[in-house]
Amino acid sequence: MSTLDWFILLGTLATIVGYGVWKTRGSQNIEGYLLGDKKMKWWTIGLSIMATQASAITFLSTPGQAFDDGMRFIQFYFGLPIAMVVVSFTFVPIFHKLKVFTAYEYLETRFDLKTRILGAFLFLVQRGLAAGITIYAPSIVLTSLLGWNLTFTNIFIGTLVIIYTVSGGTKAVSQTQKHQMAVMMGGIILAGIMVLSYLPEHVGLVDALKVAGKMDKLNVVTFDFDMNDRYNIWSGLIGGFFLAMAYFGTDQSQVQRYLTGKSIAESRLGLLFNGILKIPLQFVILFIGVLVFLFYQFNLPPVFFNEVVKDKVYTTEYSEAFRSVEDQHKDVFIKKRDKIDELISAFHSENEQQIDELTGEVKALEQEMKGLEEEATVLISKADPLAETEDRDYIFLSFVMKYMPHGIVGLLLAVIFSAAMSSTSGELNALGSTTTIDFYKRNFARHGSERNYLIASKLFTLFWGILAVGFATFASQLENLIQAVNILGSLFYGTILGLFVVSFYVKFVKGTAVFIAGILGQILVIYCYFFTEIAYLNFNIIGCMTVVFISMLIQSMTPKNQRPDGDLK
Repeated sequence: MSTLDWFILLGTLATIVGYGVWKTRGSQNIEGYLLGDKKMKWWTIGLSIMATQASAITFLSTPGQAFDDGMRFIQFYFGLPIAMVVVSFTFVPIFHKLKVFTAYEYLETRFDLKTRILGAFLFLVQRGLAAGITIYAPSIVLTSLLGWNLTFTNIFIGTLVIIYTVSGGTKAVSQTQKHQMAVMMGGIILAGIMVLSYLPEHVGLVDALKVAGKMDKLNVVTFDFDMNDRYNIWSGLIGGFFLAMAYFGTDQSQVQRYLTGKSIAESRLGLLFNGILKIPLQFVILFIGVLVFLFYQFNLPPVFFNEVVKDKVYTTEYSEAFRSVEDQHKDVFIKKRDKIDELISAFHSENEQQIDELTGEVKALEQEMKGLEEEATVLISKADPLAETEDRDYIFLSFVMKYMPHGIVGLLLAVIFSAAMSSTSGELNALGSTTTIDFYKRNFARHGSERNYLIASKLFTLFWGILAVGFATFASQLENLIQAVNILGSLFYGTILGLFVVSFYVKFVKGTAVFIAGILGQILVIYCYFFTEIAYLNFNIIGCMTVVFISMLIQSMTPKNQRPDGDLK
């Protein structure tokens, strides 16, 4: 990287951290620290929600997802706008009416303490692990770029976030996230424009998109109903709806964002703002992945995108075999590029028969290249059994480092780090809040002072930051990061959502019944993950519906003269 790149990157990071600490200095009470004094406007809430959701994983992993699997991942978000409407008109009014600090306080009001603890505990496990992944994601940037030690890099990133999150609480998170979103949006749009400008002069955008379509990269909507398929319109609308309901309605990292609203209307508008913009934003990021794929149809791609890992192979006994695979990979690429040029000519002449024949040949050559890439991965594993062999997360980064001009590289790295910091800060803030309110204050210090709770919140936030950094060390063992985060969420969100669905809509069910159902629902989801091939989005449906139906069954079998648990006042 050039001096200009380092100046832009480090200047951006220093500005964000410094601004967060300075802008929110002097929080003296728990409401100011955890809820920002409930004075946030709807646009701040909306941007904060989007920034918490859009982690570095979004910008590192999503383009690689599109590069490998096309646009169909966008279907994952189809249920989100519907969920935003439901959350806005169901969850928000109740949370504001009860003046809760966390979503899980409501569960005790409706049911009992043990149900509240269950919901809060499941959140802490899920979000605590996810925070580690969001710290790890930008760490691979520096480890790949500079060869730094992964543990040291995780500590560096984690420390930056911890400084202003512990110092300023929710105000710091919300204020910095506005600026982080500006950096992210500007950087990703610029990246798209740059990738487009790198297409060959004889290839127009329409021609390029036709090629992408023939190679199954523009598969935005797929209608096949398959429970084992991760991404189709049905899993997106149904499974995505349940996941979004759970995430925005019961995950404290999101609930805390709209609890800061000065009114119900402000909170609702913030959520709806996110619902309107999320799919277009995700579409743009995926489309950039498709553009990078198109770029590599005319420019030789590496046989393996993680340069650090690849370079190590050259120093082993497998070097000659690896170079042989690279040479074969290059030969097949040249043949495929020639066939793509012929395909574009066929588009211009509108020769459908020739288009079909050439499409088949291009796809066959593409599969041959993939086979060689798998051979290269096998050689890497033999050369270093501990090496990370999943390289989709490095595709966009590799393109940026090799082809983007000075200054733009620093800006795009700032985008990745800004996303990591915005998402992680929201998560740590929520983890600290939940631990303080639902465990420490409720069970150990019910009559503590404001200062006591304020100090406890900061210490718990620091604790979760350190724990997240520790877990980040193990994140390299996971598959594609964007999928890893969503899988992790799907393992727990369904059960948590089930608790809230019962609390809102099934009034005759009491605490003991829903608590038992929650335990059984979580066990079933974990069983499905380890012992079935069911697509992970469906875990949200399974977990939620299990809690709802089993709680109803248990309650209906409970004698009516049994003492009822608490109900919503």
